[in-house]
Amino acid sequence: MGMTIAQKILSAHLVDGEMVVGQEIGLKIDQTLTQDATGTMAYLQFEAMGVDQVKTERSVAYIDHNTLQSGFENADDHKYIGSVAKKHGIYYSKAGNGICHQVHLERFGAPGKTLIGSDSHTPTGGGIGMLAFGAGGLDVAVAMGGGAYYIPTPKMVRVNLVGKLSPWVAAKDVILDVLRQMTVKGGVGKIVEYAGEGVRTLSVPERATITNMGAELGATTSIFPSDEVTKAFLEAQGRGDVWVELSSDADAQYDEEYTVDLTALAPLAAMPHMPDNVKAVDEIGEIKVNQCCIGSCTNSSYYDMMKVAAILKGKTVHPDVSLTISPGSKQVFDMLAKNGALSDIIAAGARILECACGPCIGMGQSPESGGVSLRTFNRNFEGRSGTQDAQIYLVSPEVAAASALTGVLTDPRTLGDAPEIVMPEHFDINDNLIVKPAADPSAVDVVRGPNIKPFPLGQALEAAYTGKVVLKTEDNITTDHILPAGAKLLPYRSNVPYYSNYCFINVDPAFPARCKEQNGGVIVGGANYGQGSSREHAALVPLYLGVKAVLCKSFARIHKANLVNSGIIPLTFADPADYDAVNLLDEISLPNVLEEIKNGSQVTVKCGGKTFMADCDVSTRQRGALIAGGTLNFAKQQAK
Repeated sequence: MGMTIAQKILSAHLVDGEMVVGQEIGLKIDQTLTQDATGTMAYLQFEAMGVDQVKTERSVAYIDHNTLQSGFENADDHKYIGSVAKKHGIYYSKAGNGICHQVHLERFGAPGKTLIGSDSHTPTGGGIGMLAFGAGGLDVAVAMGGGAYYIPTPKMVRVNLVGKLSPWVAAKDVILDVLRQMTVKGGVGKIVEYAGEGVRTLSVPERATITNMGAELGATTSIFPSDEVTKAFLEAQGRGDVWVELSSDADAQYDEEYTVDLTALAPLAAMPHMPDNVKAVDEIGEIKVNQCCIGSCTNSSYYDMMKVAAILKGKTVHPDVSLTISPGSKQVFDMLAKNGALSDIIAAGARILECACGPCIGMGQSPESGGVSLRTFNRNFEGRSGTQDAQIYLVSPEVAAASALTGVLTDPRTLGDAPEIVMPEHFDINDNLIVKPAADPSAVDVVRGPNIKPFPLGQALEAAYTGKVVLKTEDNITTDHILPAGAKLLPYRSNVPYYSNYCFINVDPAFPARCKEQNGGVIVGGANYGQGSSREHAALVPLYLGVKAVLCKSFARIHKANLVNSGIIPLTFADPADYDAVNLLDEISLPNVLEEIKNGSQVTVKCGGKTFMADCDVSTRQRGALIAGGTLNFAKQQAK
């Protein structure tokens, strides 16, 4: 039987296990990336491992999230990350160089390679045929130390692209249509592979937009073939030597198949407050718009920005709209400045922001109270923008730019002829904001500011546990619900004790105090618990607050792995109906938890006068980690 592209890369990097769907496999990792919101913790964990130099082909530390330096905290984190990188063989992309996924696509990514990053949108690399995974910081630290990255062997999904995009219809509309078909839970445990005649009509930036938002499907990752389009992009970046051709075999088998008719697509929007709440722009109608934000790792490429500049040229942003532009990298920004497109954008009345994540991570540009904001981003979870009652719509750059001019949600097809953008034969290359590792690591001192605190470690699992239900949530709890981001809180990512005061505050403001009063306990959740960002803090902070287990209907992949890494037991209701029998502050006990984790896949739960079973669907390796109180403790035991 033939193999898919993903299966070929998995097979070539397999170091542990067998590729049987659902069974855990260990993969050799070629490249890693971190960003500064997750990087500080990842490098503290890497240092704790005692490895002198990274063992990957290339590891890169990016500064792109916490770039607003309103106090010493972010600057201190950057100094720490920069010094750790220099000492341990890691490339360091300074603030201003751009968003990790955009820069990595331009300067480091390579077809056929494996990449993990401590950011959930790392699958952007699939746009050039990488097998790229979002992961927790500890998983990245282990990979940097030469260890394998473990995932359950995923199912394979084929998305057939037929036809060609019509004028004014964008790659963003492609992935929104896939989300409309598959939902935010439809990709869990699966790799999405794009194929069909429509693939060759899409540029690398368009492909990267699509793989980027595969994270919103809950997918393990997404990938495109590596073809002549890929080769041309890499050659234009001066990196043609890393290109290899990659395609699936004609007789490859897929577990599911979907079709997107590119020709039939119309401009789409994801309405508040989920990326799969998708309707056609003309169906939603001309709602009044207060803000348009163009950028993020989804839509900040040179290709996207040139389209926006062409739409805005010679026109003026509507007086009731604030339009912000965030170029994805210094390369993009510099090329826009040189060819005059930046001048067209500025003249139209747009506000130019730094080459960083910015508003997408809640770092500034929060909308007005109850405001409508159109964003070319990847997530529109409630409150993520920094304004709890804002109405966030996810759209293409074309829709955002058109709407910024009219003041209402606008189908860009009403503007006349669409601009035609040609990919450059040569990108301007200037890597002067990328700092190489030190030639003499012994001469480098690691700098630690006062905001950098030790990360919490779990404790070995005891024979039984009894506590209280300290929180009960509904479905689709995101890591933004668990730990908000934004300019006020992101500076404290390296200070877990301080950050713990804000855990779940937008769901239940009393949660941190309740945890402290009850000495921790058990969180009970609905379906798709922990979707969204890869932020490891969504496990580390509950660990600090004494949470011993999370019992829910189903988990998002990365968060479940992060819970295990932290030593928090991930349990799912064997019978989802038992969810209704559990209430806040009920006494809950796991009377045989140690023995059951050791020897089986189910754990006995007593709660609310009822006894029922919960599944603990983890691998043998993960069982060892839970028993030891977390992956780092387990690794230290194994090393003795």
